[in-house]
Amino acid sequence: MSGRQWSGNTFGNGWMHRGLVSVLRHVDVSVLYAFSAVFIVPFCLLFWREGRRSSYSFFRKRLGYGRLKSARMTYSNHLKFAEIVIDRFAMYAGRTFGMEVEGLEHFNALAAGKEGFLHLSSHIGNYEMAGYTLVSEDKVINAVVFSGEKESVMKSRGDMFSRTNIRMIGIREDMGHLFEIDNALAEGNIVSFPSDRYMPGSRMLRCRVFGAEASFPQGPFSVATMRGLEALAVNVMKAGRKKYVIYVTPLHYDRTLSRRQQMQHLLEAYAAELEKRVLQYPDQWFNFFDFWK
Repeated sequence: MSGRQWSGNTFGNGWMHRGLVSVLRHVDVSVLYAFSAVFIVPFCLLFWREGRRSSYSFFRKRLGYGRLKSARMTYSNHLKFAEIVIDRFAMYAGRTFGMEVEGLEHFNALAAGKEGFLHLSSHIGNYEMAGYTLVSEDKVINAVVFSGEKESVMKSRGDMFSRTNIRMIGIREDMGHLFEIDNALAEGNIVSFPSDRYMPGSRMLRCRVFGAEASFPQGPFSVATMRGLEALAVNVMKAGRKKYVIYVTPLHYDRTLSRRQQMQHLLEAYAAELEKRVLQYPDQWFNFFDFWK
């Protein structure tokens, strides 16, 4: 990563990913957690300076932790990220995790209606897990994903999602994904957006989060307000070695305002929910760059 640019794909190549899946069919995740804690995370902290500095700065400057606690949380942040990556591949290998959903009634109520609606997610916890649990029989969930992700990861996701009425819409340079998003919503389906990262050249909105202004992609908030759609914040947080909690929260915005004001209002509701979950799980926001730059 450089500045706010994001590569958007999982580290490693196809044979490494396939090998990890094979290992996880026979080895418990705890073994790889321990290996990561002793070998992988110290290596990353030593050589990946930008990730280390950004994580430490977040805990020190934004959350106001002391130096020692900030250092400890920086290690925990990197370790939690490693564990969550391992959990993703464990799911590809057929492993299961306990899932608890808070706010399921909000999802069910919208899923039962005729109109489409949006999921706005963040790079906190392990949102991909929602695709294996939070599903609708009547509506297709269209997950907007970075199309440059590794082929091995995309195939594993596709295999898993095919069982749960989910399809992926890859972000493309020719903007063809915009037509797919529009068609999905016109048909009354669900579109899921990651909403805390933007790609270079995209339009942005500004909002205060953790005491300072930061940039967010305009796209998800524009899509919601263009059609006057309901939006849910959906965040999946690791709550134990083999347990996740899915938080489903309605995001309200004033539809009597101008379009620009509606987008800003919705963004502020999203940012408030993001802050709430990060404060609840401070080591599970995976922004290894200067989010406020």
